[in-house]
Amino acid sequence: MATSFLQVLSYLFGWIYTICWSLSFYPQPFLNFKRKSTSGAAIDFPFLNVLGFAAYFVSTVSFLYAPEIRREYALRNNDHTPTVQFNDLAFAAHALFMCFVIISQYDPSIWGFDKRGKRGPGARVSKSILGLSGACIVGVVTSVVIVLARRDEDVVTGWAWIDVVYVISYVKLIITTVKYMPQVLTNYRNRSTTGWSIGGILLDFAGGVLSILQLGIDSYLQGDWSGVTGNPVKLMLGNVSIFFDVIFIVQHYILYKGNGGDTPIDEEDPLLEPDREQIIE
Repeated sequence: MATSFLQVLSYLFGWIYTICWSLSFYPQPFLNFKRKSTSGAAIDFPFLNVLGFAAYFVSTVSFLYAPEIRREYALRNNDHTPTVQFNDLAFAAHALFMCFVIISQYDPSIWGFDKRGKRGPGARVSKSILGLSGACIVGVVTSVVIVLARRDEDVVTGWAWIDVVYVISYVKLIITTVKYMPQVLTNYRNRSTTGWSIGGILLDFAGGVLSILQLGIDSYLQGDWSGVTGNPVKLMLGNVSIFFDVIFIVQHYILYKGNGGDTPIDEEDPLLEPDREQIIE
């Protein structure tokens, strides 16, 4: 009876977190559309999201449907199956689509936004973010080369195709760790959360908590916590998201309370006063 209850709970948590995380993508583009502007929201965030969720989609598909990856996972994790559910794939696919929608809003001609926004702070991807993205791609390619060169090694102790999937998964983890930082700095330098939707953050926070709970329940039901160590990305994604969500919540409701309205920022002028000009490219 207890097992059946936990299975149902895991299923419910899985889909509720999927819905929360999926809905978290909508407040920002709606706010951008309402303001006819992307000012106050650094392009680094959606740019990294495209790369991150592309990696998450590929790794999720691999763990769910690639026979070789599932076989190698079982060999390394006491014959268990990956703790990846269909709702993870549904979320990844939807998230990737929404990331493309959001980043398209930084081209004013597509959405009819004020074209002066192109010259606004944060309207260009910073060089450091481009460098990080390039390094992630090089890392994935390098892992493929290593596996091809050592494909005769033992799956358990040597390099195998599952390691390529893990590298792709870690790309998503790295992206998630870094992607929030430009926006945290943007809010700090603006002394405001104007242009940054708190609604998406609250939904993201709820999704992160439920994602971790589902992972814990699934591992408990398997009677083996290798379900957690075998899926470190899902665990860390939830934890990292929660950490930064708390920062954004503090910025919006405590530090810069009253400075987070929807009033458009004039993109012809600097976003910040001269003494605290934004340095994000």
